[in-house]
Amino acid sequence: MEQTDKLNTVLTYIKHSFVGKNEVVDLLGISLIAKENVFLLGPPGTAKSAIVRLLSECIENGKNFEYLLTRFTEPNEIFGPFDIRKLKEGELVTNTEGMMPEASLVFLDEIFNANSAILNSLLTALNEKVFRRGKETKKLPALMFVGASNMLPEDEALNALLDRFLIRVNCDYVDPDLLSEVLLAGWNLENKIAKDKPFISPQDIMALQKEARQVDLSPVRKQYIDIIHSLRNTGIKVSDRRAVKLQNLIAASALICKRKEAILSDLWVLKYIWDTEEQIEILAGIINNVIEKDASEKSHPQALYNKVPNAEEVMKEVEYLTGKWNDPSLSFEEQNVIKDKLRYVQTRCSWITNAEQKQHIQAEIESLWQKILQAV
Repeated sequence: MEQTDKLNTVLTYIKHSFVGKNEVVDLLGISLIAKENVFLLGPPGTAKSAIVRLLSECIENGKNFEYLLTRFTEPNEIFGPFDIRKLKEGELVTNTEGMMPEASLVFLDEIFNANSAILNSLLTALNEKVFRRGKETKKLPALMFVGASNMLPEDEALNALLDRFLIRVNCDYVDPDLLSEVLLAGWNLENKIAKDKPFISPQDIMALQKEARQVDLSPVRKQYIDIIHSLRNTGIKVSDRRAVKLQNLIAASALICKRKEAILSDLWVLKYIWDTEEQIEILAGIINNVIEKDASEKSHPQALYNKVPNAEEVMKEVEYLTGKWNDPSLSFEEQNVIKDKLRYVQTRCSWITNAEQKQHIQAEIESLWQKILQAV
């Protein structure tokens, strides 16, 4: 089996295990190939650590390191303690057995709790895949680092930490309509009621990482440069260093679809480079406007999913939400769900190209918002 088939089989297995998390899983797959780090933003209970743990279990002979950081976390807890025997001989050598410097996949929860004692070592590990401590220098076998938090950093010093994660994913609760499937998949996972777990070796992943560097990006380079200029003009910071590294994500999208050259829809990955939550919709609007022009059948599934919405489907969703809102037995929680869905539909509506259809749907959305405001 080809390496791409192996990885896609693993990703499909994880998607079946975690309903409604396809976006997160696909981006983890992209990041593995691109050799870039991923940051997951979301509240507790959104399966962030569980998804990464299952991915790690699917890496043959791989070692997973998972840790919840607090303000009091010490370097020994992450990198390992000093070797006492060597210390008696006057040498400062770290015993890294079972710790982060030996892991194939690293998950650091609540990463912005990192204190100054471990921050510099952590930054070096994330950026260069190297562990430095005193005179020690060790190349890390980590294929990818995944960080998570339920909030973005407010401290300026921690922004450097966020910058080490090229991809940022908003990981929220699953759509309430999928709750039944979530419960069944969760029950099966808890009770090991599942088909045989697929595996991919670290060597296979490294081969994919090497192969991604051979992907031809010339077909989309002009559009990519235009997007970078557009993002900078809207106030979204894209340094030259990040612009270079982002090409790895585009190449990974092409490779995972078994292509040797990039196509326009591979630019979908650029929607996940936001620094603030306010930038999520801005990025989506800019990138979707570009990838909608690609009619290729070989597009990545996430690119196809995020293309310009069908106006009729959006209108049906608005009508459904209006009907739900008119239900007198609606609970407070259900009201909040409707508001959240309406915001999402409103964003999708802004991407509809037919002006007449867009105007009609926007009027219906505005009408529903008026009803919601009157009920407050």
